[in-house]
Amino acid sequence: MLARTAFLAAALLVAATIAACGGGDGDEEPAAVELPEGCEQVDAPPPQSTELKKPRGLQAPSGAPVTEVETSCGSFEITLDTAAAPKTTASFVYLVEQGVYDNTAFHRIVPDFVVQGGDPRGDGTGGPGYFVDDPPRPDTEYTRGVVAMAKTAAEPPGRSGSQFFVVVAADAGLPPDYAPLGEVTHGLGVVERISELGDPASGQAGTPLAPVVIERITVHNG
Repeated sequence: MLARTAFLAAALLVAATIAACGGGDGDEEPAAVELPEGCEQVDAPPPQSTELKKPRGLQAPSGAPVTEVETSCGSFEITLDTAAAPKTTASFVYLVEQGVYDNTAFHRIVPDFVVQGGDPRGDGTGGPGYFVDDPPRPDTEYTRGVVAMAKTAAEPPGRSGSQFFVVVAADAGLPPDYAPLGEVTHGLGVVERISELGDPASGQAGTPLAPVVIERITVHNG
């Protein structure tokens, strides 16, 4: 599958411009970053190549599944919204079971906006090797704690691969284009802690000041 940079539409132009610009001469040592309390100093995980086939007959998980996201800054839980996005939640659970999210990074952290991860490559261009479509309802809102799937501006509403974002703003002000995955129902403070590690100077590109790693995600029945 062709690489797809799954940035939010509002940031696509800025991110593309930054990606096209070269860095410095590489001789300067990066400045040490003081991590928020509760975060561990970790190395950025190596890029991973994932090419899975979309499982047949994707159906929404039964009950009210809760996923625990263990990170180098602590753990938080997402209660999946199976009613709003049955194929999206089914695909997410499948990817969790395949270990796609284990040892991956939050590659995009925009303070007071979103925290984005789930890319095996770690640079915003990766995915699982397939996509699903779950167009969101017109009244879908992206407020603090809401978790949704990322996509490019060129893709249709509700399309998703593996990348997801968690809203840390009171209201991200996004159009109803992103398939809702669920809501953080425990540990939102951990997500806000992660959001402190976004570089304000990088704008919507959301370059992290230090690596934050998703160690593993597990699924529990609610």
